[in-house]
Amino acid sequence: MAGIEKTDWIWKNGELVQWDDAQIHITSHVVHYGSSIFEGIRYYDTPDGPAVFRLTDHMKRFIGSAKIYRMDLGFDLQTLVDACLQVVSRNSISEGYLRPVALRGVGPMGLNPTGCPVETYILTWPWGQYLGADALARGVDACVSSWHRPAPNTHPSLSKAGGNYLNSQLMKMEAVANGYTEAIALGVDGTVSEGSGQNLFLVQDGTLVTPPLDGTMLHGITRDTVIKLAEGLGISVRQEILPREALYLADELFFVGTAAEVSPITSVDRIPVGDGSVGPVSRALQDEYLGIARGTKPDVHGWLEHAPQLVRTDS
Repeated sequence: MAGIEKTDWIWKNGELVQWDDAQIHITSHVVHYGSSIFEGIRYYDTPDGPAVFRLTDHMKRFIGSAKIYRMDLGFDLQTLVDACLQVVSRNSISEGYLRPVALRGVGPMGLNPTGCPVETYILTWPWGQYLGADALARGVDACVSSWHRPAPNTHPSLSKAGGNYLNSQLMKMEAVANGYTEAIALGVDGTVSEGSGQNLFLVQDGTLVTPPLDGTMLHGITRDTVIKLAEGLGISVRQEILPREALYLADELFFVGTAAEVSPITSVDRIPVGDGSVGPVSRALQDEYLGIARGTKPDVHGWLEHAPQLVRTDS
């Protein structure tokens, strides 16, 4: 895999610094204990210039994650939203990925992090299709992971915390080592939870079904987006507990997430999903999602926030 593409500017604690100057020390609390929270946000090249998809909603979740972990960011919602737009504008990238991250810095060593300062960064880079160049068009092969999601009241799953993703790394590495693109996790009770870094939907007899928020998964913003889009397209949606075998019996199956967007799943554990091709419901929701994000379909929900300095005036 290619390394992350370096850009020019990173927002650090209220000011822009050069990419190479955004450094942390080896004694930072986050290095030893995983004390960080983050967001992943995409922005797209639209006819009116770069637009960030559901930026305010992402930053509300970022602030909520910090609250759960008793991290005082020192910045309000509007300041963080404006900082994200500033990073997009100053780096002059028409389409890319934003990564706000807050971490515990250098302070007393030990598990109690309250004496360690909270540092907040926002960076961006260009990022293509997360699950591979053909993932959106042709779908991916997935497996059920041997690693389960943590039980409720162990790790707070509604917080997008860095430490939560150690579990995800194990799932992803296992899947790739075994020849799959992605993994699907079960919860502690053996029912379907989510992917390594995505929520999950299946289609059965024309109805969209997704697991309920049960304390094992992140409340995904793309998950919420797809539910709203489905309702707008007249597709019935249910949230219900899904046994593992429901994955094998589904007519269609797909991952959703900021990085993964709407990525169809064409097989699970080498068993074809439906006829093994991308289904019509998956395709319709993918087209609706990307159409709004890219500004080619009406943004009736007000999900796009433009970077003002890069709005085009010649179109």
